[in-house]
Amino acid sequence: MPARPATATLPRSPGRPREFDVDKALDQAVRVFSERGYAGASITDLTSAMQLAQGSLYKAFKDKRSLFLAAFDRYRALRTEKLRQAIGEGGTGLQRLRAALNFYAESAHGVTGRQGCLVVNSAVELSTFDKPAADHIVAALARNEAMLTDLIRQGQTDGSIGAHVDAEASARMLLCLTQGMRVVGKAGSSRTKMQAVVEVALKALA
Repeated sequence: MPARPATATLPRSPGRPREFDVDKALDQAVRVFSERGYAGASITDLTSAMQLAQGSLYKAFKDKRSLFLAAFDRYRALRTEKLRQAIGEGGTGLQRLRAALNFYAESAHGVTGRQGCLVVNSAVELSTFDKPAADHIVAALARNEAMLTDLIRQGQTDGSIGAHVDAEASARMLLCLTQGMRVVGKAGSSRTKMQAVVEVALKALA
């Protein structure tokens, strides 16, 4: 039996309590924060996108920062699951690494590319002066780097990636590359250009 979507029940007087789908509301908050940034996303922008009254937003999420952190966690959870599905369980380390890089390439053009990555945008805007946000950003980037390191090491074990490759340094290089692709994608790019970047990156591991 499928799980029921998360909902929040907010006090309402008089009358019955008002409920809303928290995940759907957070998905809209992610879009606003990704497009406008934390500072540029006004409460009016957020309540309009989330289809909530301002009082309801504050009752559910306390303040703008709490809403942002909840949206950030929602974004990371969805992206991580999509990336896991894209990489899959089978194939060589090099094949799975290619799938991971292609996942980022597909996110770096068109509508998704212009919307931008909440992790990248937040790293630029918030990491130097907002400790709670910075902790979330550092953890997200560390998980991405660890995933890339694991794929490279798998490739070295199965022979699809050379044993001479420095797995940790190469993973860090690919992390910088993938996050940079999201920045370029926000300014506008094409699938062909992003896929060409992937091919050049993989040649560095030959």
